[in-house]
This record gives sequence, C-alpha cells and structure tokens, in this order.
Amino acid sequence: MQFKPIFESDGRPVLIAGPCSAETEEQVVSTAHALKSQHISLFRAGVWKPRTRPGAFEGVGTPGLAWLERVRRETGLPVTTEVATAQHVQDCLRHHIDVLWIGARTTVNPFSVQEIADALAGTDTPVIVKNPVNPDYKLWIGAIERLYKAGIRRIAAIHRGFSTYGDCKYRNLPRWQMAIDLMQEFPDLEVICDVSHICGRRDILAETAQKAYDLHFDGLMVEVHPDPDNAWSDAAQQITPPQFSQMIAALKRRQISSDDPSYLASMDSLRRQIDELDEEIIQMIARRMKLVRDIGHAKKDKNIAIYQPERWRALAEACRQRAEKSELSHEFVALFLEAIHQEGISQQEKIINQN
Repeated sequence: MQFKPIFESDGRPVLIAGPCSAETEEQVVSTAHALKSQHISLFRAGVWKPRTRPGAFEGVGTPGLAWLERVRRETGLPVTTEVATAQHVQDCLRHHIDVLWIGARTTVNPFSVQEIADALAGTDTPVIVKNPVNPDYKLWIGAIERLYKAGIRRIAAIHRGFSTYGDCKYRNLPRWQMAIDLMQEFPDLEVICDVSHICGRRDILAETAQKAYDLHFDGLMVEVHPDPDNAWSDAAQQITPPQFSQMIAALKRRQISSDDPSYLASMDSLRRQIDELDEEIIQMIARRMKLVRDIGHAKKDKNIAIYQPERWRALAEACRQRAEKSELSHEFVALFLEAIHQEGISQQEKIINQN
C-alpha cells in the first residue's frame, strides 16, 4: 500500500486539537478560536461518543456537525469528528467535514469498518484510523486495508494506547513498539499519537508527548477544552487552550541522527555492547525455559497443575522489588514478566499434554 499525506508537510509536527465532545455550539466555537493562533493542523470534536456504559453522555449527534462547519467558516481550520456507521459518514459528507476518524471501539469490528469503507468509496475523503482497543496489530492493519481497497489513499493512523487491567500509570498502555512496527512497515503512513487517551490524566501529558516526539511520531492529538474540570466526557485528560500552548512550546523536536564522527563512533560502540548483551539475555532466557521444562516434567509425574498462584505472586513481587532497585519501570517489568510467565506456561502445557 502507498499512502498520500493527509496534511501538508511544512516541517512542523501535525497537531490535532479540540474538545473530547462537542457539548454546545459556544463551547466548540470558542475553543476553536482559542486554538486558531496555535497553528494546529486539524480541529477535533466528537459529536457521536461511544461510551463504555449506558447513561453516559453519548454526544449531541448530527446537529454538532453544523457547529464544526461554523468553526471552519470562522477560523479557516479544517475539522474532524469520529464516525462509526455509514449514516455517520453520510451526515459528515453532507456537512463537508474535512477528515473523518475511526475510533478504537470501531476498529475492532471489521463489519463496522467495512460499512464505513463502503460508504466512503469513490470519495477519497481523508480518514484517520485509531488502533483497536486491544493490541492486535493485524486488526489495525486490516482496518487500514479495508479503506485502501475502497479507494481511500489519504489515510493516517492514530496510536491511542491499549486497554489494560489493574493499576497502571496510563489509562491505556502505550505499547510503543506496535506503533513503531507500523511506521517501519509503512514509511509513508502518517502516525500520530493521541496522548490524551494514552494518559487519561493531564499531569503526564507533557512527558508522554515528548516521548512521542522522541519516537518520531508525525504529530499529536490532544483534547483541549475551555473548562476541562466541567467537561461532559473525559474531564481528567483535557487541558485548556493556554495549557496546550505552553505544552507544545516546551516540547523538543529532535533530529533523527547526526553525521558528527564522535557521535557515530560512540553510537557504534554502545550498540555493539547492546548486541552482546541481547545475545546473553536470549541465552539466559533459554536456560530459564530449560528449567521450566524440567519443572513441567516433575509436575506431570505427580499430576500437578501448571499454574501455581502463590508461586506466581511471590515471583511477581520479587521482580517488582528488583525493578525498583535497578531503576526499571514497574510497567516494563510487569510486561516482561507476563511474557516470560506465559511462555513458561506454554512450554509446560506441551509437556503435560504429551501422550
């Protein structure tokens, strides 16, 4: 697949900003005017809001599209909103919405994505596709492919993190590597980071935005509201227009590399050391799995269950304490340990279920 850019490249990162939800016409228009001078690429506001539980504010619906038309007319900013059905698409096309986005809850459903793709066929309307709720790389690509097969070429991706269970720093776990894989597989696909949905809280927005810049995302999506604490949806993760301006001004956009000889020599030396350590890590994991298989044989002989909850809890706590002493993040160690544990279970299952 070869994609066309949605945004005109002028050397600056793509900035998509606006309220989570379009609540009133005054709120939408006043936010847009406050953001006009911030050089944003696209003004966002959700008029249909898929909520986790019934009874929550689910958007003002089609009347909100007229508010977005007014934003474009008065400020000159292109506008975008989320669509989840063919009817949403048709309503947006009638109101000349510049860009559409497909949300995480819709991306998980190929039937819904296909319905949207069919509704857009022949229009080449720009579409932004958020990652699915769960970290399913093929599902994300599949949604993009369905739009591409419908003739859409101006497509971008939004990385908004993935649902997780239990305590976590983030509302949605970033799992940065999946977005990096997407960038590597499709170099001409614009990939933008939705820091608001990753964080779920405004106090870590700036550091997460800088992380996205450091990983060379093409830009950011940020939820901006004139009165965040009284927002009708996702209040904790929204910031005011002045806060948005301050955050963007403080971010550093770094170059990809340098041709300085001392830098290149230093990088070459450090990366060689990393390669050697990676080899050692693989060998150590292999030795660990050998012990895991030995335990599997012992369990099979005595008809013992694979999963041992008390042992797992003790192991997890010990690793957490070691992580703190070694300046490793709790999130990293939890993910690493989960992967190791799952592989150990798989290894033992093969042994115990052998005839």
